Amino acid sequence: MSAEGGTLTTTGYIQHHLTNLAVCSDAAKDATGHCHGFWTFHLDTLLVSGILGLLVFGLMAKVASKATSGVPGNLQSFIEMVVGMVDQQVKDTFHGKSALVTPLAITIFVWVFVMNAMDLIPVDFLPVTAAAVGVDYLKVVPTTDPNLTFAMALSVFFITLFMGLKVKGFGHFMHEVFAVPFGLKLAPVNLLFRIVEEIARPISLSLRLFGNMYAGEMVFILIALLGIWQLPLALPWALFHILIITLQAFVFMMLTIVYMSMAAESH
Repeated sequence: MSAEGGTLTTTGYIQHHLTNLAVCSDAAKDATGHCHGFWTFHLDTLLVSGILGLLVFGLMAKVASKATSGVPGNLQSFIEMVVGMVDQQVKDTFHGKSALVTPLAITIFVWVFVMNAMDLIPVDFLPVTAAAVGVDYLKVVPTTDPNLTFAMALSVFFITLFMGLKVKGFGHFMHEVFAVPFGLKLAPVNLLFRIVEEIARPISLSLRLFGNMYAGEMVFILIALLGIWQLPLALPWALFHILIITLQAFVFMMLTIVYMSMAAESH
């Protein structure tokens, strides 16, 4: 699969690494047999994100079931540190009362982080392994798929709507929609502003994560094209990328907490 090996051109190599393992109906396939359109399922995104979720949250559940009040082990200490950090961010940012916010924030931070961290695996390792068993395409970083980032952002969007309705009640919620910020006399303008604001949140939330991770993946792919010269560049970029994948998980989590706090507050 290496461009150096002559099996793919440089352009073909990049396109191959940026193509998802997809399944769709015959109607959604183009002339080349590739899947396009709404009813296309990216199996690699679904499988990798699902497996990572099961592994990391299964591990956390196992550690929690065996947690001790005495001297904790290294793994328990690390998980407690992560949970404590997220819980403190929720306490500092979310001023309402909800048992949902902290578990949601922990889930988002940990899950997004481990999905981002797949970018640290050498570019060709898993795709070549998959090709050996007959799988033509495999994108191993789920957060470089806008379908996943949009799905997560939309999930946060609907949860914030649910929280707003639950905390404020339907009447108060609708009053805010039509009366804020200019009063009921300008209800159509207020509604328009509210719609723009609500639409902008999931779009910006999803595109920020997707754009940063997609750019990072592209850099790794371009470095891989350098052949024997890739190691001096790949290692520093990987070390710097650790900061990026952590920061993107933290930003996604913090914006989620902020949106939840805004939904629970009254004007």
